[in-house]
Amino acid sequence: MYRTNTCGELRLANLGQTVTLAGWVQRSRDLGGMTFVDLRDRYGITQLAFNMETDAALCEQARRLGREYVIQATGKVIERSSKNSKIPTGDIELEVAELTVLNEAKTPPFTIEDQSDGGDDLRMRYRYLDLRRNPVRQNLELRHRMAMLVRNYLSDRDFLEIETPMLIKSTPEGARDFVVPSRMNPGEFYALPQSPQQYKQLLMVSGMDRYFQIVRCFRDEDLRADRQPEFTQIDCEMSFVDQEDVLQMFEGLIRHLLHELKGLEFGPFQRITWHDAMRRFGSDKPDLRFGMEFQEVTDVVKGHGFSLFDNSELVVGIVAEGCAEYTRKQLDALTDFVKRPQVGAGGMVYIKCNADGTLKSSVDKFYDAEALKQIADKMGAKAGDLMLILCGPAMKTRTQLCALRLEVGQQLGLRDPQKFAPLWVVDFPLLEWDEETQRFYAMHHPFTAPKPEDEALLADPGRWGDIRANAYDMVLNGNEVGGGSIRIHDRTLQNQMFHTLGFTDESAAEQFGFLMDAFTYGAPPHAGLAFGFDRLCSVFSGADSIRDFIAFPKNNSGRDVMSGSPSPIAQEQLDELQIAIKKS
Repeated sequence: MYRTNTCGELRLANLGQTVTLAGWVQRSRDLGGMTFVDLRDRYGITQLAFNMETDAALCEQARRLGREYVIQATGKVIERSSKNSKIPTGDIELEVAELTVLNEAKTPPFTIEDQSDGGDDLRMRYRYLDLRRNPVRQNLELRHRMAMLVRNYLSDRDFLEIETPMLIKSTPEGARDFVVPSRMNPGEFYALPQSPQQYKQLLMVSGMDRYFQIVRCFRDEDLRADRQPEFTQIDCEMSFVDQEDVLQMFEGLIRHLLHELKGLEFGPFQRITWHDAMRRFGSDKPDLRFGMEFQEVTDVVKGHGFSLFDNSELVVGIVAEGCAEYTRKQLDALTDFVKRPQVGAGGMVYIKCNADGTLKSSVDKFYDAEALKQIADKMGAKAGDLMLILCGPAMKTRTQLCALRLEVGQQLGLRDPQKFAPLWVVDFPLLEWDEETQRFYAMHHPFTAPKPEDEALLADPGRWGDIRANAYDMVLNGNEVGGGSIRIHDRTLQNQMFHTLGFTDESAAEQFGFLMDAFTYGAPPHAGLAFGFDRLCSVFSGADSIRDFIAFPKNNSGRDVMSGSPSPIAQEQLDELQIAIKKS
């Protein structure tokens, strides 16, 4: 037996017991007559004590231990004379009688500490060492616990966990597929699933009624901190349900997770429409942990000779409470922020409501005190507040102001990662127009049903932009953590949707024929939802990146710098797959 106990479980109640521990050397301290070694495993740290007077040879052996050596130690649990209140085992230590080096180790390229001296690239290259650090391990423990809570919650409500294929047919709609060549079918390819969408709908046709899967998905798209080429979804589908049934079921899941993991209780989640979310916050995933709702002032700012406002489709701002004392340097920094290419605004107008009731702005040349008061009244500003205003094309300006709102909220400490503000965003547009290709695309996917009262608009191309989807997103702290829709289960309506999206009968049959055929055999009304599991974990932990919750993530170029993938493959493999690589 390598160990009788872990390095995190011994307490004063174990005094006098002879135990065996095994783990990694965290650090050692040579005090002359005594040598102390901190032994670490996944469960914690226990101090090992070696006494020169009791056993000089053993003490010398301990002095030769390097960081991250794998060792086994047997001895008696004794009370520490100098206790460490920072660790659970800090009241005891192990008086070592036997020491075995199980494996020596090179000095690691960075310190295996909570606050490591290794940068992101270095730690990703040696990810197996990074995983030894407490913060990373705790992230994976949170992920495991969340997965178990999800499985138990859904299983208790009659959901069946069913696996769907990893090698499927490629469909060009949506993000780019990762494709896999078929050796047995030369010139033909599988795709890795972007989601199990069609298969879970087929499971509803099959009568499975309630399905879920914690499933890997793949998208060959540009990356950022909250995206990976491979990611995990909590994928769900239900039969004989309407939107209210779905919202209640999965609101219950998030409420359950918040209670079990954070000790928080929530009543019914707020719901807002997509149009209201864009109007009030400039985003379809608004962060409701703080206010600063948009205030439109287009009607009161025009006609004063300020051409930027006079010629703008929309003039809109936010009120930063208590920020009238912002310095010129702070205001210039905010102006520089909105001018960044990622935001794209041309500039920013500010109006200060001073404590004495006077108003001071960056456009005093055009607006007198009475005009500024009109703007302040329209925005609901009071003494001590700061108004920040942008202008331009309506949708673009709202998006820019959203970025400014989040930046100001961050600066003011209003985006507390331990505060949670869940909501549903509903009634999305069914279709969105793409200027580059000059056509409509499905905002979610082509199987999303329109609102029943909007179905007739499918016959009028001039009204396609007005059609609302029977779709819904779960938003948590400004992050879309899940989304879904009522599905089209009627073959005629599905064909009409395909035609709207530019599919011919032949192309629709080629890509989705098996699903359409299944619908002719009796498809029940059904709906579903998928949560981004990696993102859900990061939001619950208050982290910015989903990479912290994936054991072996890719970098921003989609590369695994630890294993060196993707990489070229041997010519023999290419020949066997009948793939020719064009050389530049």
